[in-house]
Amino acid sequence: MSLPGVATLVTAPIAAVEVAVAPATIRKWVQLGHLAAAGRQGRSLLYRLEDVFAAERRTRRGRQS
Repeated sequence: MSLPGVATLVTAPIAAVEVAVAPATIRKWVQLGHLAAAGRQGRSLLYRLEDVFAAERRTRRGRQS
């Protein structure tokens, strides 16, 4: 459960599971500027889950047009 106003940060593999894509797709979204890391945990980049969902919506919308 997340607190209101507090971002949920996840690693690329977890982000990929949440939006049903491969972890490589998360990395590709970063390369293309669709998604930006929000922090680090050790060597892993962390992403705001809200941003991951937004990137997924943008890329899906782009494919349907």
